[in-house]
Amino acid sequence: MATGADVRDILELGGPEGDAASGTISKKDIINPDKKKSKKSSETLTFKRPEGMHREVYALLYSDKKDAPPLLPSDTGQGYRTVKAKLGSKKVRPWKWMPFTNPARKDGAMFFHWRRAAEEGKDYPFARFNKTVQVPVYSEQEYQLYLHDDAWTKAETDHLFDLSRRFDLRFVVIHDRYDHQQFKKRSVEDLKERYYHICAKLANVRAVPGTDLKIPVFDAGHERRRKEQLERLYNRTPEQVAEEEYLLQELRKIEARKKEREKRSQDLQKLITAADTTAEQRRTERKAPKKKLPQKKEAEKPAVPETAGIKFPDFKSAGVTLRSQRMKLPSSVGQKKIKALEQMLLELGVELSPTPTEELVHMFNELRSDLVLLYELKQACANCEYELQMLRHRHEALARAGVLGGPTTPASGPAPAPAEPAVSEPALGSDPSKDAIIDVVGAPLTPNSRKRRESASSSSSVKKAKKP
Repeated sequence: MATGADVRDILELGGPEGDAASGTISKKDIINPDKKKSKKSSETLTFKRPEGMHREVYALLYSDKKDAPPLLPSDTGQGYRTVKAKLGSKKVRPWKWMPFTNPARKDGAMFFHWRRAAEEGKDYPFARFNKTVQVPVYSEQEYQLYLHDDAWTKAETDHLFDLSRRFDLRFVVIHDRYDHQQFKKRSVEDLKERYYHICAKLANVRAVPGTDLKIPVFDAGHERRRKEQLERLYNRTPEQVAEEEYLLQELRKIEARKKEREKRSQDLQKLITAADTTAEQRRTERKAPKKKLPQKKEAEKPAVPETAGIKFPDFKSAGVTLRSQRMKLPSSVGQKKIKALEQMLLELGVELSPTPTEELVHMFNELRSDLVLLYELKQACANCEYELQMLRHRHEALARAGVLGGPTTPASGPAPAPAEPAVSEPALGSDPSKDAIIDVVGAPLTPNSRKRRESASSSSSVKKAKKP
């Protein structure tokens, strides 16, 4: 039969020494079996810092082992904040109301201000900012030997240098304070020229041989011309200002037209070069043997510019392709060219989509490329003819107005069609002769005239190609 000691051993209970010795179970052992364990656990209990809480905030908390934080701030040195301003027990430096003089003033004026007593008798600290110009001083002998001038007397020169020292070379103020009643009336440029001439002369005389001199040079003539130009610019009338703006606008237009003509001439030259290159390539292809034809084609293809008609894509990728895809026009060809090409093919009696055999595809693509090249050449030729007619019209108008100074001569070639009058450009207070002189370079084309001319040139090119 189990005893009480066995039960306590099974339940891990430890009673008092008396009870343990007698081997009996008391009431306290049954009701409070975990009392000793709770005491031990309370002694070893520690708090962990929650996640998200800063260390400084967690340090303000307290547990059973720590003292509670104080409710009022204390003067102890322990803590997060320390006293930054440590006031000593020394005496404050005394200040004193004392007089002072400014060395920059020559009248000996006396002023008063607060200053530390230790600085009594020292110079005024702001006197170091007084900067003066070093005006040269000459003697009587130097003046008679080097500085004598018939247009200037010595008294007048002395008066000029005295004012230069007083007003620190501010020549506008010097000219205002100059004694024009006692001496001859002088301009600002005359005063500057006399002063800098004397400075340069004295520097040359007093210079040590072998040293580089920085001699000031004043060009009085240039200064006078500059002021005259400024006065003319300031005294312009509103009509003159408007005329100048108009001339500048016309100059910009002339430059823009010049750039446009140069660009057109470059495009035309590219087209001509492309046509010549294509013709030369075909001649070489006909003369070359059939076996070496593919190699020569590959070698000569890079020499042809992209502007030679139409550049059809090469389908050399792996996979099955239809031969009719080689007849599709590339996306670089515009809609206007496509419509003109279709019209030319219809007038020539050529189908728009023939049977795509190997020979037909090759010849059909070459025909369309030549037609597009012909269309571009006709368009460029029409542009040049139109510009030539415009220049011929303006030349005749200028000759009739007598601007060119010669008799009017009839223009050679076919007479231009009087379809569209020249558009006159707005002018600010200008006469027609001035417009004719400025607009000799040529007027830009209007959108409607350009469209009509392009359609007419395309139709005429088709008719000419259709004729035998």
